Amino acid sequence: MSQKLNYNVVMRERTGKGGAREARRNGMVPGVIYGGGEDPVAVSLKLNEVIKGINSGHFLTSTANLVHDGNKQLVIPQAIQLHPVTDMPVHVDLYRVNASQIIAVEVPVHFRNEDEAPGLNQGGSLNIVRFAVELNVRADSIPDFLDADLAGLQIGDNVKISDIKLPEGAEPAITDRDFTIATIVGKMAEIVEDVEEETDADEVEAINQSDEDGEGEGDDAAEGDDESKE
Repeated sequence: MSQKLNYNVVMRERTGKGGAREARRNGMVPGVIYGGGEDPVAVSLKLNEVIKGINSGHFLTSTANLVHDGNKQLVIPQAIQLHPVTDMPVHVDLYRVNASQIIAVEVPVHFRNEDEAPGLNQGGSLNIVRFAVELNVRADSIPDFLDADLAGLQIGDNVKISDIKLPEGAEPAITDRDFTIATIVGKMAEIVEDVEEETDADEVEAINQSDEDGEGEGDDAAEGDDESKE
């Protein structure tokens, strides 16, 4: 797990659009803290700290500490709104959690040892079914990513959730099956060529059959003409 981020916050006395605009003018990002059996609270976060969290690559998939007057509150960001033109953060939603609480979170999957997968070295390709997996995991044990090892995989092999080591006490949100994360598939070109060859063979067979049928009808017609002359 990466080092936990800290967000220094101040309480927002003004709420609604007016208060949010004021926070942005002051170089802050307006947000709301909710959950944990407490009332929602309007806050403002420092813009540079929010940008740092976004650039970490796991802003929405890891817990952070909100710091106010020396007190810390563990939260996990639930949503972030970005400006449609500048992509700058304009609002965040934060959910209160405690360290031992089980929460649902999507964790990205990273694939390694691609050069040690015979199926890929033979021209196959990696077909990723799930780029992220939803886990039920302790708030203090959320992994930055799940590690999928491709070493030794042949064409037709796959990586399932049972092949991935999860943090202690964590389990996938889907528990009724051993679902697939990725598969090694053959070249699409080879598949297309096989289909074309089968199609060509079928067409040749159909033409030959048509010629045979046509010759038979011609012979019957000729015999009919001879009989009529007789």
